[in-house]
Amino acid sequence: MTEERWKPSVTVAAVIEQDGRFLLVEEETPEGLKLNNPAGHLDPGESPEQGVVREALEETGCVFQPQALVGVYLSRFRREATGEDVTYLRLAFCGAVSEPAPGWVLDCGIVRTLWLTADEVRASTGRHRSPLVLRCVEDYLAGKRYPLELLTTDPTVFDPEIKRPAL
Repeated sequence: MTEERWKPSVTVAAVIEQDGRFLLVEEETPEGLKLNNPAGHLDPGESPEQGVVREALEETGCVFQPQALVGVYLSRFRREATGEDVTYLRLAFCGAVSEPAPGWVLDCGIVRTLWLTADEVRASTGRHRSPLVLRCVEDYLAGKRYPLELLTTDPTVFDPEIKRPAL
C-alpha cells in the first residue's frame, strides 16, 4: 500500500504598512468575501521573494519591494462545504510599495484593495480569510523582522537541469 506524501501549500504574503494603515485585499472565496494580506501560492520556478512581488502586483497593482521577512507560519484549514483539509506554510514579508499602476486590472477574485488601521484590522477578524492575516500584522507591529538573507533559493529552482550532488 502506497501512502500519499503530505505536502503543505506554500504561500507568500505582503505586510504593507504606510502611515499607520495596512494594505489588504477583499477577495471572493468559497466562504464568501474575505479580507487578506496580498498573498498567494508560490509558483514553480520562483523564489519566495519573487513570488511575493508577483502576488502583490497581481492583487493590488502596486510594485512591492520586500525588505524583511516578518515570519514563517504553519496553519491548517478545513473547508466546511467540501471537507477539504489544507495545511499552509506562509512566508510573510514587509517592505515598500509603489502607487497602484493606473488602469491596473486586479487579479481574478480580488474585488478591491483597502487601507485599514491596525484597530480596523483587529475589528474585522470575522471577515479575515485566515487567522494569519491579523497574526502577520501583529508580528509586524511587534517589530519582528528577519533579514532576507535568511532565505536561500538554490539555482535548481530556476533551472532544474543543473546537476547537483544528492544531499
